[in-house]
Amino acid sequence: MTFLIILIAAMPLGAAILTAVLGPRLLREFSHVPAVTATAISFIASLALLLLVGQTLAQHSADGEQRVLERVVQLWSWADISPTGGSPQVPVAHGTVDFVRFQIPVVLRVDPLTVFMLVTVTAVSLLVVIYSIGYMHDDPGYWRFFTYVSLFIFSMIMLVSVSNFLLLYIFWEAVGLCSYLLIGFWYRKPAAAAAGKKAFLVNRIGDFGFALGIFLIWSVYGTLNFHDTIDPETGEVYSAGVLGMARLVHPEQGLVHGAVATAICLLLFAGACGKSAQFPLHVWLPDAMEGPTPVSALIHAATMVTAGVYMVARCMPLFEAAPYALPIVGIIAIITATMAAIIALTQTDLKRILAYSTISQLAYMFLGLSVGGLVGVAAAMFHLFTHAFFKALLFLGAGSVMHATGGVIDINEIGGLRRRLPWTHATFLVGSLALAGLCPFAGFFSKDEILHLVYEKGSASSLYFFLFVAAAVTAMLTAIYTFRAYFRTFFGEERVPAEAAGHLHESPPVMVIPLVILAIASAVVGVAFGPGKVIEHFLAATPSLAAFAAHEVGAHHGGGTALIPWLSTALTLGGIGWAALVVLAPGGVARPVIALTKAIGLYALSFHKFFFDELYTWIIVRPLTWLAAVAAWIDRYFIDLLVDIIGHLPKLVGALLRSSHNGWIPWYGLGIVLGVLVLLAAMFF
Repeated sequence: MTFLIILIAAMPLGAAILTAVLGPRLLREFSHVPAVTATAISFIASLALLLLVGQTLAQHSADGEQRVLERVVQLWSWADISPTGGSPQVPVAHGTVDFVRFQIPVVLRVDPLTVFMLVTVTAVSLLVVIYSIGYMHDDPGYWRFFTYVSLFIFSMIMLVSVSNFLLLYIFWEAVGLCSYLLIGFWYRKPAAAAAGKKAFLVNRIGDFGFALGIFLIWSVYGTLNFHDTIDPETGEVYSAGVLGMARLVHPEQGLVHGAVATAICLLLFAGACGKSAQFPLHVWLPDAMEGPTPVSALIHAATMVTAGVYMVARCMPLFEAAPYALPIVGIIAIITATMAAIIALTQTDLKRILAYSTISQLAYMFLGLSVGGLVGVAAAMFHLFTHAFFKALLFLGAGSVMHATGGVIDINEIGGLRRRLPWTHATFLVGSLALAGLCPFAGFFSKDEILHLVYEKGSASSLYFFLFVAAAVTAMLTAIYTFRAYFRTFFGEERVPAEAAGHLHESPPVMVIPLVILAIASAVVGVAFGPGKVIEHFLAATPSLAAFAAHEVGAHHGGGTALIPWLSTALTLGGIGWAALVVLAPGGVARPVIALTKAIGLYALSFHKFFFDELYTWIIVRPLTWLAAVAAWIDRYFIDLLVDIIGHLPKLVGALLRSSHNGWIPWYGLGIVLGVLVLLAAMFF
């Protein structure tokens, strides 16, 4: 396990360094080779690690041992500060906090949650990197692209592999840096440069809250490690990790409750809202479409935006201990999901529609997390897993359309492409069915699992019943905007933009093969992992989730939930039917409904994205711009003037004294006599 976890992380880092050094002069058009090779090795190593973890858990079950797995690999000690100069020898009992030692080891961890994320990240990243060979082949920044992508993959791998909140924060910022570099990859294009800056600055707001949450964790728990630190000589715990078993088996002593716990969780969730584009920090993700399409697929499916979901899942014991944290997560999630789905209904940029879809689906994951416990984490991570495949498929499919149409992606300017792009059309249809959640495609199983849990919790909570109703409506909206985009792009009269006239054709095999693989995965992973609750049983061996496992794994759903798949299917089919009416039969029953939404302003509200950009411009950007202008005036005309005056004072004093230095020896002699007289007078008085 030690060798594999290091290998998984080291390969993309090595590829990034190698491509940065050799790409401009030696590799050139072969700059993809290190990235593809490294990501493939990391993926194979992740599968090997998954197999090894599965065998270990099976052996534990056969031997009657506790079915919990955690391996911590310390690479080196970054900081180890103790007032006594050595390690404390007194064991920490029942999670009692050791406040005397500040220790930041650089550690990687192997547990089921980490392995699950590693397989997901490396699998999707490998297909995206292969696809990029064809998509980026004529770009002058070819080597630079694969350098950034390799660094991005490395940062995400480290984010899900580290076992310390400080290291988590470092790689949290690293994926933010990589997203800035990749979103603004075509930096000569003003819109791309602005989108990169917007993503970076909006994330800084959430990350400030995340940093405060980490400071508060240190203040309360006296450590930033996830894991328990064991004394190698005695085998006893001398420092209980925040998410370690020593603390979780005695939650009444080890975990802080009340207002402080809620503050920690909400500050951490602020970071998750930034990274995972949740309300009100969602505004950066749609603009991120200005980057290359493979970057969009990476960000939306495998890397950056999934970091917030992973972090909340990892910290579930902290959220369970906080009185109001999980309901707040659920409320923010349903606001985000519904709002993003409504906005997607009227957008015309295909990639932007998919971007708002990502925001909505991430909110679904947070809704699952808001249920709490192992079942909530398992449902959210299952949806993260299925979403990674079908959302990567849809973005890469959109990239294939752009490749064929000369970069045009506006669904008002293209149409009827199914005959010209048969492979893209077929795979995009599979992705659309999976996103809409139609049985037996992947999204059906993972989305319905979340609806099941929210419905069950709604039987005892009016809040969660409302969340269930809103989530069900959002599911129908998802089907509408997904198939509106699908029908507008591939059906109707063939519309080809002037940029592609005469050379509209299917993408090359290096782009089509990843689409086919992702389409197969989008069709089968739900059936393979959903009905048997495979992911739930696997994640139950994660230390931070083991405390919930005993009474949750295998729990039966309450009465009434058998109707949810039928309700979900009916809503999905209704949404697809409505999209067909709107696009394929615009003169029918859909026209008066659309006219009504325009008349009462709902259409404009959706089309203009609820005016969030304008609102932030007037409330935040312009006041800060005015404040900066005032500060610039003060700096130029007051502070600079004051500094100039101070700078001229020595010159003025020098000018006054200069006349006394006239070169006359009698004058200097008189000065000496007067100075002696002054000294004598001072001594006398």
